[in-house]
Amino acid sequence: MFVWLLQGKVNDPKEVGRQLARWTIDFGDTAVGYLGSTGGVTDDRRFALIARWSSEEAANELLARAEKQAWYEEFQKSFDGDIDFFETDDVTSLLAGGSDAAGFVQAMKVSGVDRQRVEAADRAFDGIASEMRPDLIGGVRVWTTPDSFVELNYFTSEQDARDGEQKAPPPEMMADFEDFVAMMRDAEFFDFTEPFLHSPPGR
Repeated sequence: MFVWLLQGKVNDPKEVGRQLARWTIDFGDTAVGYLGSTGGVTDDRRFALIARWSSEEAANELLARAEKQAWYEEFQKSFDGDIDFFETDDVTSLLAGGSDAAGFVQAMKVSGVDRQRVEAADRAFDGIASEMRPDLIGGVRVWTTPDSFVELNYFTSEQDARDGEQKAPPPEMMADFEDFVAMMRDAEFFDFTEPFLHSPPGR
């Protein structure tokens, strides 16, 4: 998988929603190799979005089109300052990955972590995820540097997610859980109560 990661500060959330809807109609529903997008705007107007592609070549083909560039220039007018744009194929799908059925999406931006320890925690969690956190459908993690990532997690609903946060892990996993929490202590969270979720027809 190849992804675009966009982040910024929004001055007009409604216009951002309109422009994203326009993008899906004008480009997303027909672009070859486009797999889908997830993102949103927080209550304090922070924006993050991940667009997923089958390959870098497919993403670049659309990026080079003049009409796409014109749309992006219009889209930027809804932001305070520039939109931060990052692209990579260093992407990890967690559990079932992303889902357009999610009722709530939470993004997490983390830096200064040990990747091996994070991935060891993933493997330990996989075995208990369905029992401990049935509210968590899956996630997509985008590594932006060797020790930094942005992750989107997909939940059945916000209430289910809040309830799930209160559950303690099994005693035998408490040490691993506390280690993971310690690594995430400086994480920045983005709560998308009305997430933008889109996958093209048939994909």
